[in-house]
Amino acid sequence: MTRAEKEQLVAELTAAFSESNAIVVCDYKGLTCQELEHVRHLAAQNDAHVKVVKNTLASLALKNAGIDDLQLRDTNLMVWGEDQISTCKTADKAATEFKNRFVIKAGALEGKSVDLATIMAMAKLPSRDELIGMLLNVWMAPIRNFTIGLDALRQKKEEEA
Repeated sequence: MTRAEKEQLVAELTAAFSESNAIVVCDYKGLTCQELEHVRHLAAQNDAHVKVVKNTLASLALKNAGIDDLQLRDTNLMVWGEDQISTCKTADKAATEFKNRFVIKAGALEGKSVDLATIMAMAKLPSRDELIGMLLNVWMAPIRNFTIGLDALRQKKEEEA
């Protein structure tokens, strides 16, 4: 890779990391190429991005994006996206599917570095669509109960008649 290519990659990653609300650093040692493609497919489904980047280039991009606290060692895979929960869920799902070969190390949420426990807690939260579904279910409950009551009243009146 030439110096110009490296500078271009750092610039692209800096822009991507600056715009994203969640960045998860994972160790992917031991994954096959097909399994790595599966992780990329998981990320694409959740509007997240995955890239294997050299530590020095990733560190420069993170520093330029204003995230100085992340320490990158060994092999690292970066997962980032705008939605914090879906990005954390993507990394958690990959870590669950590929135990001991895909490990979440650390991450950053809204530009501040966080530990593994925070990322795991974010992965357990329901997504935006699930929360909207729960809210609609709560809003529809009184109407549903009212219609069930009216139907029971109708059946009772029919039996009496």
